[in-house]
Order: sequence, then C-alpha cells, then structure tokens
Amino acid sequence: MNMPLKIPPAGAVDFLALGALIHRLDPGIIPFRKASSCSVHVSGGEFNCTANLADCFGLRTAIATAMVEYPIGELIAGQVRAMGVAPFYKMFAHDGVRGPNMAAVYSDRGFGVRGPVVFYNRANEAAAQLKPGDFDWKAIFGAGVRWFHSGGIFASLSETTADLIIEAMQAAKAHGAVVSFDLNYREKLWSAAGGADRAVSVLGRIVEHVDVLVGNEEDLQKGLGIAGPQVAAKSKLDPSAFVDMMGRVVSRFPNMKIVATTLREVHSTSRHGWAAVAWIGGQTYVSPTCELDVFDRVGGGDGFASGFFYGLLSGASPDEAVRLGWAHGALLTTFPGDTTMASLEQVRAFAKGGSARIAR
Repeated sequence: MNMPLKIPPAGAVDFLALGALIHRLDPGIIPFRKASSCSVHVSGGEFNCTANLADCFGLRTAIATAMVEYPIGELIAGQVRAMGVAPFYKMFAHDGVRGPNMAAVYSDRGFGVRGPVVFYNRANEAAAQLKPGDFDWKAIFGAGVRWFHSGGIFASLSETTADLIIEAMQAAKAHGAVVSFDLNYREKLWSAAGGADRAVSVLGRIVEHVDVLVGNEEDLQKGLGIAGPQVAAKSKLDPSAFVDMMGRVVSRFPNMKIVATTLREVHSTSRHGWAAVAWIGGQTYVSPTCELDVFDRVGGGDGFASGFFYGLLSGASPDEAVRLGWAHGALLTTFPGDTTMASLEQVRAFAKGGSARIAR
C-alpha cells in the first residue's frame, strides 16, 4: 500500500519533541517505604522517543522543554547530551528553596505478584510553566524538521502546556512536518488537573491536529471519550477490540492517518505477553506475539513508539515499521532505566524473529 504520510525527505532535524524532562528515582525491587538507595533515570515520554531515535536508530533529534539552573537540572542536561539529543531550552532560575523544579517520579519495579508503584512530585514544576510564545517555532521549523511529537502527560501539567502543544503543532503543519501524539493517559495526573471531562476536552483539541496517534483502548476511551469496543477481545493480545474502535476514531478525527499501540498481557510483574498493532490508512498490521522476561517495564511503550516512528521515517513498509516498534519495545524492557541500550542490529534481528541465543 501507499503510505498515507507525506514525510519530508530531509531536514536539519529528523524528529523534534515537546515535553517535560523528569528524573525518576528507582529503588529496584525494594518498595520505597523500605528503600535505602535509588538509581536516578532521566526520562519523560517525549524525551524517551528522542533519546531512543538518536542513540539506537541514529537519527538527528531534538527536544523543546524547560530546564532549571540547579544541580538536578545539570544532571538531566548531561544525560540529554549523552543520548545525542539537541536541546531547545526555556531556562528557569531556581530560588534555592521552592523552585521551580525539574519533576521527580518515584517508581519501584515490583516483582512477581507485586506490581510496580508509581507516584509523583510535580510541585512547582518548571515545565508546567511553559506557555505559547516561549519557543521560536518559526526559526526551529524553518531550519527543517521532518517529524514533530508530543504527548498527553505534558498536556496535563497546566492550562498553558496544551495551548503550547497546539501552537507547536500548527507551526509544524505550516512547515510540512508530520505530527504525532502519544495519549499516555495517566489517571493520577488528570485527576489533579481537572478530571476526566477536562482530559477529553483538552486532548480532543490537540488530536484535531494529529497525523499519527499512539494510544491503547483505555487511552482512547478515557482520553478522547471514544466509545468502547463492541467486539469482545479473546485476550489482552487480541487486536480485534482495538481495531473495532478505529472507525469511531477516524469518524471523529478525519485528519487521522495512523493509530498504533502495544498489546500487553501481564502474567506477573516479571512476565508479560507482548504484541503491537497499527491501523494505517484503513489497513491493520499486527506484530508477532512473544513472552517477555521483564527487567524494568518503564519506557516499553515509548520504545515501541520510537521504533515504529523510525520505520516510518526510514521508508520501511507498514508491516516492517510495526515489527521494528514491537522489537525495540520488547528489548527496552530488558534494560534498567527508561531509554534504550539496544543497537539497531539487535532490533532488526529481533524484528525478523531473532532469539536470545548468544551472539558469537
């Protein structure tokens, strides 16, 4: 089939994202109430995609975001550089006491029958203060950007962040870039930001500008108010319920060209069934399924999205793009942290049906 996207063939930046940078504190399998030490992972749904696409897939990527001048900001900025991502920062000065701050996310890994526990400290977050006019989109997009991306977590942070996303999307469209959005619906964040009705209103306004949407059944129902599937899924890995909703999605958002998501069946915290599905220009493409031994599940969805985007940006067939996303997301769950440690060779091998046999 002909790909429904018109992706610019070249640009100074292959992939630009707008979102919040955070640091995630990870005590491993120890619950926080008993933890005595933590690893620190630099993260953020939008940043994770830029980092993955630069580090594993070799694309030129950039992030537009807030940065605070204090030690935590320096830690985060160092990891942005290390992953090969070019920053467009709106700088904030820290007052030494109250902020503004780079948000902290607390997330243990759980184990076996005990699921991970996630909670946040996003008080006085610098990224929540971002607003329209903070970035010179004309100059950024004028240099050539092939693809623009943002997500629902950033949209939930304040009244102004959603408006900033729309401003950036309109600029992206004006300069010919593809626009994608990951719904990433988070109940805790939207509950603190006006509730479910506001989520549907805000995300609906944003998605009107989107070409490529990433979101599962729950995201579509809770984030966009799309009626649930009329077809009962046989399992969490059955794509029929997701496919059943596509007609209602494109009826409400006729601009939509692609919708994609992962399918995950959680047997235990450490063992998941894994697959992916994409609706591309009216056709459905489904990955193989596999069983994952999960080391750290955080970032797996972003791993899928970045691999899928790479496939589309590199001219892969729709089926191959889905497989690349599925393979990269699977591999990402085998590493600590939220961003990739995989090589492109490993991703391509797994996408073709590779195994865990030792590579000699």
